[in-house]
Amino acid sequence: MPVPSSGYTILLLTTDAAVQAQVRQIFKDASISVARDTTTLQKELSRHQFDVVVVESRSGQEPASALQDHLDASHTLFIHGSRAVLRKTLKMVQLMNSPSSLHQSKPRDGSLESYLEVKMAEFVKGMRNGSARNLHPILISAVERPLITSALRETRGNQIQAAELLGLNRNTLRKKIVELHIPLKQTKMKTNRNA
Repeated sequence: MPVPSSGYTILLLTTDAAVQAQVRQIFKDASISVARDTTTLQKELSRHQFDVVVVESRSGQEPASALQDHLDASHTLFIHGSRAVLRKTLKMVQLMNSPSSLHQSKPRDGSLESYLEVKMAEFVKGMRNGSARNLHPILISAVERPLITSALRETRGNQIQAAELLGLNRNTLRKKIVELHIPLKQTKMKTNRNA
């Protein structure tokens, strides 16, 4: 089952076609870039901010820790490891979003808080078994982005109304739209199609 990507940007550095296919299957609507080598990866990281960066570890390659200098850890999920590690980690992400996992752990009540508690626990457990770090800013960003996108859709792209709905200052909302790479045109177009 694909993850509702709501415009994620993903950068891959792997020659493994299976890993690339897994990412495309999980993040159906995401913008996915594939870097040919470490130099290209670093150039892309200096030009753009990505939501997810997946790097295959290879012998003779620059250590992954050097690549982290080019990442904003508060906004980017960085997954690195061998092909086997990448496949397992992506499989966990896929399993956490499968319909069967939704039925395995039902919230104690019907509240949003209870539902989020269950889903966050699954995510944190899966990421702890992988190679992820800095989960707090990643999760905050992952929750904040769809919340702001939904508010913008609900207000048909009107940032003043969306800011009021969210209880944010209009300038704060604009700053978050830029930081989280929320495409305003796409938000307005989806609203018009649904009308």
